[in-house]
Amino acid sequence: MNFSDTPDEAKFRKDARAWLADNATLRDGSEKVQDAFMANTPEEVTAAQAWQKRKADGGWAGITWPKEHGGRGGDEMQQIIWNQEEGRYKVPPNIFVVSSGLVAPTLIAHGTEQQKSEILPTLLSGEGVWCQLFSEPAAGSDLAGIRTRARRDGDDWVITGQKIWTSGAHYSGYGILLARSNVDVAKHKGLTMFVVKMDAPGIEARRIKQISGHSSFNEVFFDEVRIPDSDRLGPVDGGWRVAMTTLTNERYTLAIGRSVGGMRAEELITLAAGVTLNGRPAIENDQVRAKIAEFASRQRGMEFTSYRIMTALSRGKEPMVEGSIGKLLLGKLRQEMASFALELSGSAAGIGEAPKDETGLWRVDYMTAPGNRISGGSDEIQRNIIAERLLGMPPEIRADKDIPFSQLK
Repeated sequence: MNFSDTPDEAKFRKDARAWLADNATLRDGSEKVQDAFMANTPEEVTAAQAWQKRKADGGWAGITWPKEHGGRGGDEMQQIIWNQEEGRYKVPPNIFVVSSGLVAPTLIAHGTEQQKSEILPTLLSGEGVWCQLFSEPAAGSDLAGIRTRARRDGDDWVITGQKIWTSGAHYSGYGILLARSNVDVAKHKGLTMFVVKMDAPGIEARRIKQISGHSSFNEVFFDEVRIPDSDRLGPVDGGWRVAMTTLTNERYTLAIGRSVGGMRAEELITLAAGVTLNGRPAIENDQVRAKIAEFASRQRGMEFTSYRIMTALSRGKEPMVEGSIGKLLLGKLRQEMASFALELSGSAAGIGEAPKDETGLWRVDYMTAPGNRISGGSDEIQRNIIAERLLGMPPEIRADKDIPFSQLK
């Protein structure tokens, strides 16, 4: 692994730091680094759009986009450097993770010239906020099992069905929708991708209240929604390949996000120094110190895994499955760290108010962590990827692989 920037990377980092210093405020160290990919209020959405517009005007949005589409024509390593530097500043939630990290690469790879010219500028400027309409109540990890139907009717498609766990659907103006267009072929072969306006007649987004108190996810219902064929993304019945482009970019986007998210071992030290255990500061207890040391070493191991990704990208190579390894380990680590923090907090763990006090933030992190272990590919999916692509183990038996979808129960 190489822990140093190349000369070109060092210059890029210097330029990024200079622009951020002129346009944002540094964190003062008192704020916790929370997951910041979804807005909780309309004001946060407005602030995020304004920040995206400022970045676009300064040439810092769409870093990896081709120049012909308004980007910098940079590489993933430059995006990582930007994310690292931006994470040091007080900036709005990055609600454009789906728009810029997932939708844009999919459009660039599979969209028509008209779709690219109309949509990409709005993604870059922050005018368009997008969501990803993939998962369904009966098709989570088995994405190819979706049942939302797309029926051709002249120059339109009529969409009927339901999506779930759609992040940010309630404030998104647009979405990319995967639907079943053919039931007479195997499930992977009968899917088509669409661009959809979220205010179209027949679409209803219902926010899901989570145990953490947040309502970032949605159920989305489609009742005879008409979509023109010009808003089809990719070939008819060729949506699986388009979706794989989206999901591949999702893995990289999560791997090189603004931060790994959640609490850190250093914050556990601060917490343990401020609470008592058997009449003494908890940080003086050997078992507490050992547990924090374990968390710190695991966190450090994850950082080194991310460095492997960065090193591969810096050398122009494709990472293997480090993104899956990192996601698998991160979800479990976050949950265990938050659980330990609540144990240290004692009875205060049940009354802390987020985001106003530290205990409340730990409680939210604990209740959010299980969902993080599912979103972006569950633990089981990540283990399959690691087993099959890294360890060379035989794939799982898929008895329904070549059976027409209409014959599946």
